[in-house]
Amino acid sequence: MAIPARRQKSQLMIGGALAALLLVTGCTTDPVTGQQTITRGGKGALAGGLGGALLGGLIGGNTGALIGAGVGSIAGGGIGSYMDKQERELRQATAGTEIQVERQGDEIKLTFPDTITFDFNSYVVRPEMRGQLQEVAKVLNAYPSTVIGVFGHTDNVGSAEVNQRLSEQRAGAVAGTLESFGVARARMQPRGFGFTQPVASNDTPEGRAQNRRVEIRIIPVSQEQIQQAQ
Repeated sequence: MAIPARRQKSQLMIGGALAALLLVTGCTTDPVTGQQTITRGGKGALAGGLGGALLGGLIGGNTGALIGAGVGSIAGGGIGSYMDKQERELRQATAGTEIQVERQGDEIKLTFPDTITFDFNSYVVRPEMRGQLQEVAKVLNAYPSTVIGVFGHTDNVGSAEVNQRLSEQRAGAVAGTLESFGVARARMQPRGFGFTQPVASNDTPEGRAQNRRVEIRIIPVSQEQIQQAQ
């Protein structure tokens, strides 16, 4: 049974509001430049807030599509072990590359710097990166009881509009590549954040390079969450 439209809208609004609140409370501001960066604690909290919003968007009223895509669910007590195994396999699949694998609670974050993913100002995935994404896709396909956020980020060079569009295009390109390797589109939600979520200062070339990235957030789906959405 689908969630009533009013309840679904409420869940999405709560998730979005929580993510926005965490963006504010998890940031520090340079008193001279006004540059905002996300603190270590803020990064963990932000992962949870975005994870909740992502689950609300993908699960809410859409359980049929997820089940049709082969997405299962995990008993609450088994989530940690499930994600532990997936983390180990992702680390093996990305060993020797510049892809970063980070565990954040029950979620896993992969960070792809644009220096290895895209050419300058392009959203076409490099041929060598397609091979690495194929290895990541194999692991994602082996652990289908998750949903996946694909998030594009840029530095602050250029207008907000241009950077927002580029971040969306890059997120979509990575999601499309994963889909070409068998990852169900129903599991994924690509989003672009432009230059609104820097992880380093945009005042240096090194900082701007860190900010130009695509992140993949892998979030477990519990049996309780599926039951609440039905």
